[in-house]
Amino acid sequence: MRIFLAGDHFTGTGPANVTDHYIENLPEGTLYQKMKSKVMRLFEIVIKTLRSDLVVYSGYSKQNIFGLGLAGRLKKPSAYIFHGCVEYENAINLEPDEKMTRVERKTLELADLIICVSETFCLWAKEFYPMYAHKITFVTNGIDEPAGGGGDKERDPHMILSVGGGMPRKKIIHICEAVDKLRRGYDDKLYLCIIGADGADSGRIRSYPFVDDRGLVSVREAYDLYRSAALFVQNSCFETFGLAPLEALSAGCPILCSRHVGALSLIKGAGDSDVIERYDDPDEIAAKIKKILEDPNAGRLAGSVEWEKDSWKERSRELTGLLSGLILKR
Repeated sequence: MRIFLAGDHFTGTGPANVTDHYIENLPEGTLYQKMKSKVMRLFEIVIKTLRSDLVVYSGYSKQNIFGLGLAGRLKKPSAYIFHGCVEYENAINLEPDEKMTRVERKTLELADLIICVSETFCLWAKEFYPMYAHKITFVTNGIDEPAGGGGDKERDPHMILSVGGGMPRKKIIHICEAVDKLRRGYDDKLYLCIIGADGADSGRIRSYPFVDDRGLVSVREAYDLYRSAALFVQNSCFETFGLAPLEALSAGCPILCSRHVGALSLIKGAGDSDVIERYDDPDEIAAKIKKILEDPNAGRLAGSVEWEKDSWKERSRELTGLLSGLILKR
């Protein structure tokens, strides 16, 4: 079976990194996109679709409609790796886009199989798109082996870290409210460090004097922050996977996540005190931040992750099995 895996693997975004991991770990002979020019990509899609037994499109792109449509006309099985719901996430982030919604819905319609990046997202997608429920499944994203823990770097006991910038979906504004409460009765030096692009919530977040907004940072800078923080908080109201908490754990950083974070399925030891039930409740968030600061959970939670079993190599085997089943159905 020769696979053609199409999708961005250049830009360093979450979906691009997933695609890159699959390129590295799928069976030898797997074809993938190398061209960056839009016109050249279309020629490449035609050639590599013809040379393959099956096509897989990874991540949102207008090219998906052309590529999946071509595969259908050539009677080649097709799959779409569904990293996140553009339609729903744009609405949450107060940036609705009808054109993007149409592209995404057409992609879902054309694909023979829709592969979500976590079980949590899979269950949600089946409810949101009941017309496609029969062809929605999941392969949970893989993870990298821990990079050696936190090393000898001393953590800043007053630093809370979060990722997502001003994107409303990340609900960092409620972390701000929680930290504000804690500063007034627990630790007046506590502050919140944020990394990520600007968004609709950026102004409100920056209005808090204790916020250190770093904006977009490199992978190395992000890892240094994971190694420095006393606690990492992911408070998203919708997070199909969310690699950041696992990156934090691999750097030895304690974590606190909302129950909507898909990656929690890989952190087997996470209990009530490690999970935010109500992302919009600053009192709950504040209480759980305080508890973890006083009783860090990094060692316990990192020890509950099956790093080897959930590796990209194993996930690639799982994906290959699903794709083989698609061919057998033809």
